[in-house]
Amino acid sequence: MAMCNFAKKLTETPSKVNENDIQTLRDLDLTDKDISQIVQIIGYFNYINRVADGLGLEPEDFIDKKAVSYTHLTLPTKRIV
Repeated sequence: MAMCNFAKKLTETPSKVNENDIQTLRDLDLTDKDISQIVQIIGYFNYINRVADGLGLEPEDFIDKKAVSYTHLTLPTKRIV
């Protein structure tokens, strides 16, 4: 759940990511290399989505339209694992 919270924060308010957020990931035994990869993957998907949105691109026909919009999803309120 911590990675999901981190991804949400990095996506919605990247300037508010701070050392506490990084330490939370380290506390899960993630290395700095792991965290770097997480940030790069999140950043890439944010970038490519913004490019597609900015150009008004529509998803390819083979992509499930429900998968494109995640606004109907809710995050669990307690840790599952």
